[in-house]
Amino acid sequence: MTKIKFGTDGWRAIIAQEYTVDNVKRVAAGTARWMKNNNAEQVVIGHDTRFAGELFAETSARVIGAHGLKVRLAKGYVSTPMVSLGVVKTDSDLGVVITASHNPPSYNGYKLKSKLGGPMVPAQITEVENEIPESFDQELPTLQEMEEKGLLEYVDLEQLYLDHVEANFDLDTIRSAKFKIAYDAMYGAGQNAMRRLLPDAVLLHCSYNPSFMGQAPEPIHRNLGELSELIKNDPSIGLGIANDGDADRIGMYDEEGAFVDSHHILLLLLYYMYEHKKQQGKVVITFSVTDKMKQLAEQYGLECEVTKIGFKYIAEIMAEEEVIVGGEESGGLAVSGHIPERDGIWIGLMILEFMAKTGKSLRQLIQEVYEKVGPFSFDRDDLHIAEEKKQAIIKTCKESPYEQLGEYKVEKVESIDGFKFYLGNGSWVMVRPSGTEPVLRVYAQAPNEAEVRKILDAAHKTMQ
Repeated sequence: MTKIKFGTDGWRAIIAQEYTVDNVKRVAAGTARWMKNNNAEQVVIGHDTRFAGELFAETSARVIGAHGLKVRLAKGYVSTPMVSLGVVKTDSDLGVVITASHNPPSYNGYKLKSKLGGPMVPAQITEVENEIPESFDQELPTLQEMEEKGLLEYVDLEQLYLDHVEANFDLDTIRSAKFKIAYDAMYGAGQNAMRRLLPDAVLLHCSYNPSFMGQAPEPIHRNLGELSELIKNDPSIGLGIANDGDADRIGMYDEEGAFVDSHHILLLLLYYMYEHKKQQGKVVITFSVTDKMKQLAEQYGLECEVTKIGFKYIAEIMAEEEVIVGGEESGGLAVSGHIPERDGIWIGLMILEFMAKTGKSLRQLIQEVYEKVGPFSFDRDDLHIAEEKKQAIIKTCKESPYEQLGEYKVEKVESIDGFKFYLGNGSWVMVRPSGTEPVLRVYAQAPNEAEVRKILDAAHKTMQ
């Protein structure tokens, strides 16, 4: 019997090892038991483009239906935000997404979404985990039998999402912008929606391919070389957008094919929301996000809260308070006026609208942000090292933190989630083990790209 634990964002495992039909049945049974304990009656279920997504989604539906609960099932693949929005729009109690997000193609996963349309809060996730049985061998109804009993309804979550976008964006202005848009779906679930929203976009990897061509569908620069080169070779393209496997994260490129990370996108969102859309609210960021966000929030007189890593911590605050912008370093970003959920398509449209309405390029808008908070660069290395070595580094950080990293003297250390070493001159380096992969992440910020690389190299050398 495999003990099933949810990580930073859902349960993820390798298909045909721990991620099996039998284990998905167990997790679905735990979900159904939790629903019954909490008087929840209706769930929305969807899957992304990963291998056997439909099989695992239908299996989950049948298990939950066997408990006498109503299932709204998406036909075809959908993004995670489409499921989250679907929960709200259909007044359901819960959402289930069969996805491993940005993990390598050998993985699949199981995410839970709250009634509010965002990640389920950590305390409730623990309750579901505690309800997962050691085995599940109950006879299951067919989908047809469920439909006949009124326990199954098929829903078009993509159309529901597109209608919501249509009502909230100036799509005419976006579509008539004087530049072309390039979109890389990374073979993920955003492809059909973006094809429909931006019919003139130049499309990359917008076909169904559960192997993702062997590439983890994470929208970071090292995975997006083709998109970058496309933009560099076509001066008519003014913006590049990439989404991950379930389209809740975003990566972005400016008109010169340079990668624009989440820190810069967050600053642009705050600038647009506060100065142009005249919005108010709290700024919420995870521990690995640039402290330039605190700086800009302070200029605007807005409160800024820093959380542990994982969008669920941001969503928890969004459920209780008015949050103008929330986000994490890994590309999961959210704004007020939408569901409390990261949404790669929505954020891409926000930046597109900002550019289209101001008539300015992405580079010009970033320069305006730099005039407020100063220029900076950021990068992250993912170290695939032995578990023993990883634990030894974390132990050192915890018990006798590094006072020097190469030539850099550590001025102070913070440890909200991982360990952040401040090095002066607007520079820092941070170390944290991944919550979903066997990886040690090392993050760094400095005034320029060369300095970031130097800091990362110094950190690696010191920690060897």
